[in-house]
Amino acid sequence: MAEGKYSSRHDNLKQRTKEFAIRVLNLIDSLPNTLSARTIGGQLARCATSVAANYRSACRARSNADFISKLTVVEEETDESAFWIEMLVEKGLVRVERVDELLDEANQLTAIWVSSINTARGRKREGRTPHSALRT
Repeated sequence: MAEGKYSSRHDNLKQRTKEFAIRVLNLIDSLPNTLSARTIGGQLARCATSVAANYRSACRARSNADFISKLTVVEEETDESAFWIEMLVEKGLVRVERVDELLDEANQLTAIWVSSINTARGRKREGRTPHSALRT
């Protein structure tokens, strides 16, 4: 793949992760002022903004191993974001219809990270394709 195609893909994902973080922050701003909403909202704010920041960092990785390491953090933070969104729903702080698209985006991004990590690992070790990019 030519460098321009990588750059375009990375730029698209940088924008997509930033928009995800902004959408999550907007959701958090609309939560009620209760202890549980503040607690869950704080956790969600940290991991959702971390997705965008750490993806940018992964794009500047100095090696394949560095890229894998950084993107694994992105995968974990994206999955954790989905968890906290689910907690908001299960706690009754938001309706599932309000966050369906955010949950879908978190799941799509997680799938992208898993695929990218597995592809990058395949460059080092052919034949290993775990169901998650996290080491088991």
